[in-house]
Amino acid sequence: MMTRPDALRERIHTLARQEYPMLEALYRDLHAHPELSGHEKATASRIGEELRRSGLTVHTGIGGHGVVGVLANGQGPTVMIRSDMDALPVTERTGLPYASTVSVSVETRAVKVGVMHACGHDLHMAIMVGAVRLLSALSDTWSGTLLAVGQPSEETGSGARAMVADGIFTRFPGPDYALALHVDPNIPAGKIGYRPGIISAGSTSLDVTVRGIGGHAAHPHQSIDPVVTAARTILALQTIVSREIDPREMAVLTVGAVHGGTKHNAIPDEVVLRVNIRYNSDATRDRMLASIGRMVRGIALSAGVPDDLMPLIRRPGDATPPMENDPVLTERVRSILISVLGEENVILIPQLTGSEDFSVFGNGTPRVPICYMRLGAADPRELEGSAKEGRDLPYLHSSRFAPPPDPTIRIGAIAMAAAVAGLLSR
Repeated sequence: MMTRPDALRERIHTLARQEYPMLEALYRDLHAHPELSGHEKATASRIGEELRRSGLTVHTGIGGHGVVGVLANGQGPTVMIRSDMDALPVTERTGLPYASTVSVSVETRAVKVGVMHACGHDLHMAIMVGAVRLLSALSDTWSGTLLAVGQPSEETGSGARAMVADGIFTRFPGPDYALALHVDPNIPAGKIGYRPGIISAGSTSLDVTVRGIGGHAAHPHQSIDPVVTAARTILALQTIVSREIDPREMAVLTVGAVHGGTKHNAIPDEVVLRVNIRYNSDATRDRMLASIGRMVRGIALSAGVPDDLMPLIRRPGDATPPMENDPVLTERVRSILISVLGEENVILIPQLTGSEDFSVFGNGTPRVPICYMRLGAADPRELEGSAKEGRDLPYLHSSRFAPPPDPTIRIGAIAMAAAVAGLLSR
């Protein structure tokens, strides 16, 4: 028998309220014990345990520390929901009673750095577990297969690709649809943002090694200073977007890190620049990469760098394609969300300049229709106050990022469970 929409809406909200205390406790525990990309062993174990408790058949070690839970509930399509699991090398400054005190040594740093869930992956995991628990309780309303995926290494852009390479779509039921959400501190808590078509940018990172000839700071004329060459390069690279890319195209170029030298009075032999670009099309990406290569080499030549010391450009491998929501699936999900959250709480959002490797799950063979949503994670009063004062609230990757767990987790679980149940409706 088909459940009336208003009855299902009341039922799912009631279940979410009942489950919320457990979900907040899970979130707090995950927040206090973050793990970096590729090291999510304890996190994966905890998520696997929670999925088993909800009745799923759980498989671990997929593409690293990836987790796959399967819940078969009769005949019908397969829907995949995904949560990322990794944290960031950020020292937490939220002041929360459950703040992370974890610190680790990072290869690129000489000292230990803090580790923090500064991108909301702890919330995403709690939401996925909540959605699974709701769907288990609502099993009489849907028919098909649920695939719950805990993905490692999202922050390095490699986790989804590793899971696909490890056979996630061949060892387990191939999904007909794939869903994911991400908290957004620019959207009031209680609302869901959607966008058909391209929703977020592609991303490619480069390690640019600017080389020279080191020497004594008192005798710079006897060296070719890579620090100066690197500084000129950083400034010149900013003209690529402003002068070489069509202003109607989305493009961003950022130099996120500069590493070089060890002493005040010693000119080093090289400086490493960590460069990141964002784009919505392959053509824009290729134009930017070609311009970077030409400009880096040209500045080195103008500095007198010999041919055998020309700059080296390496891609570390954390590239992600632009993410494109399937328009038909996105419209179906939007309609479902309106039925459970109300039309005023399901809003169209602009394209994002951030990137996400969830797109990789949709770009395989055969292609899987995907729908990626943004979940409001800002106290509405704080958001309104910050807008009036002309200041921004702490954004993703900030050491002060501290979204309100409720209603963020509760609404996220409702939205994800409702979307799955609606797609698999009896």
